Amino acid sequence: MRKAITILILLFSFGLTAQELRCTVTVNSDQLSQGDLPIFKTLESALNDLVNKTKWTNRKVKDNERISAQMFITITNYQSNRFEGNIQIQSSRPVYNTSYETPVFNYKDGDFNFSYTEFQPLVFNENAFESNLLSVVAYYVYVVLGLDADTFSLEGGNDHFRKAQNIVTQAQGNNASGWDSSENRGRFQLIDNMLSNTYREYRVAMYNYHRKGMDVLADNNSTGKQVIAGTMKLFETMIKRRPNAFLIQTFFEAKSDEIQSIFSDGPKMDIVKLKETLNRVAPFYSSTWNDIKY
Repeated sequence: MRKAITILILLFSFGLTAQELRCTVTVNSDQLSQGDLPIFKTLESALNDLVNKTKWTNRKVKDNERISAQMFITITNYQSNRFEGNIQIQSSRPVYNTSYETPVFNYKDGDFNFSYTEFQPLVFNENAFESNLLSVVAYYVYVVLGLDADTFSLEGGNDHFRKAQNIVTQAQGNNASGWDSSENRGRFQLIDNMLSNTYREYRVAMYNYHRKGMDVLADNNSTGKQVIAGTMKLFETMIKRRPNAFLIQTFFEAKSDEIQSIFSDGPKMDIVKLKETLNRVAPFYSSTWNDIKY
């Protein structure tokens, strides 16, 4: 009897925890003349299992704590078992005391080439390079995990970012495509910058914006907006040191529409200085900043 109770307790305990991600992986082959081949759906199903069923960390995660994410893989060329295309990754996290999910990461990687044979098992081994397909997907999983952790605690994503960096090192040792340190705005540069003190303001901004800004908006809208506006000034410090910093563009690719929406609503505050700051740090979104009206 005691043994049966123990088994039930263990089963119930396992039911309380889940893997870290709630991610939808979509494989789009519409650009191909043979885009209706079964292999594309098989690949999509295998990648969804890989991302959502792999235990990426040692954390015990409740189902409602899983990170919402999407991976969109567009195949532009396919021959035999060789695939060429791109991958776009998006992630978000809930805002305290609201039903709203704030975007955290929105990034498109245009150099995604890999080999895949239908029905081959996809199992990630963090200690070895198995394939470019596994390494790219696992790399972005750890980036998503790291950024999510950064939004809850200052530089909380370090362990995840180091795992992503380890994947880069392994891939470089196998001469895999898309990992070279000389590639502008590539995988190496993305994770290298995130772990560099040169761009530390980006990490501070991720924490301040979400934890001290977004998470207090529901209870104190004015304070939350002031913190978010102040966060933009961190990027001014960074661009004085590194003009055209890659991470600034990465931040605003996820956040530009949200910022425009936040500051187009009450309570009223000085948006003139805010727009001046935004145009200095992210001039490529000037049309979005012009739409901030209150």
